Amino acid sequence: MNYQTLKFEVSAQIATITLHRPDAANSLNRQMGDELLMVANHCTSNADIRAVILTAEGKMFCAGGDITGFADADNPGELLRAITSGLHAAIQRFTRMDAPLIIAVNGFAAGAGMSIAISGDIVLAAESAKFTMAYTRIGLCPDGSSTFFLPRLVGPLKAKELMMRNPVLTAAEALELGLISQVVPDAELMEVARATARELAAGPTRAYGAIKRLLADSFNNSLDTQLERETRAIAELASHSADAGNGIAAFIAKQPPTFKGR
Repeated sequence: MNYQTLKFEVSAQIATITLHRPDAANSLNRQMGDELLMVANHCTSNADIRAVILTAEGKMFCAGGDITGFADADNPGELLRAITSGLHAAIQRFTRMDAPLIIAVNGFAAGAGMSIAISGDIVLAAESAKFTMAYTRIGLCPDGSSTFFLPRLVGPLKAKELMMRNPVLTAAEALELGLISQVVPDAELMEVARATARELAAGPTRAYGAIKRLLADSFNNSLDTQLERETRAIAELASHSADAGNGIAAFIAKQPPTFKGR
C-alpha cells in the first residue's frame, strides 16, 4: 500500500508509522486521517504485528489540524467531520488492538498532535519536544481523544487549564504532569523507541491487549462490572492463549518464558 502522508514499514514484528508531511509541519488533513485509519486497521488485523511505533519526520511531531485547509474549505465543519472520522476511528483501533502503541514525540506536538501524542500506551518524548493544546487559540475545542485521555492523566481541573489557557509544556513538564512515560535525548529517541518495541514485541501480546481494553473501559464501569470483565478476560487467556500456557509452564519449571503472541 502506498501512502502519501505517512510512511509505514514492518520489520521483526514491529510496525513503524511515521507522519510524513514535513513541509506542512505534519499537520493533519483528511488524507492523513484516512491513512491513519488504514494502518490502524492493518496493525489491528495482523497478528504478526506485536508492537507499533508512531513518530514523525522532521522537527515537528504534528502541528495539529491543517488550518490552511480549514480556511480554504467551502464548508469547514464538513471537512472537520471527515478528518475526525478517520482520526477518531484510528485512535479507537490503536487503543483496543493487542499490540502496544509506542509514541515517539520528536518535536512540537500541538492541537491534534498533542491529542495523538498522549493517546499511546508508552509515550516517549525527545528533550526538545513541546506540547500545547492550542485549539482555543483559533476558537475551536479539542478533538483526537484528548477530552478522554487528558482528564484521566492529569485530572479534570488541570485538563481545563491546559485546554483553555494553552500553556506550552516542555518535555520535562509533560513528564512531571504524567502526560508522557519518559524523556530521552533527541538523538536517542528512536533507539529507545525501537528497544522498547522489541521488549514488548517479545511479550504476551494477547495479555497486553486484554490490559488495554480493561483499562479503556474501567472508568465507565461499576466495580461489579469491571470485576466480571477481569474474570472473563483472565479466564479467556488461561483457556485459549498459548502464551499463558507457556508462561505458567515456564514459571513451574523455573525457566524464562518464550512468548509467541498467541
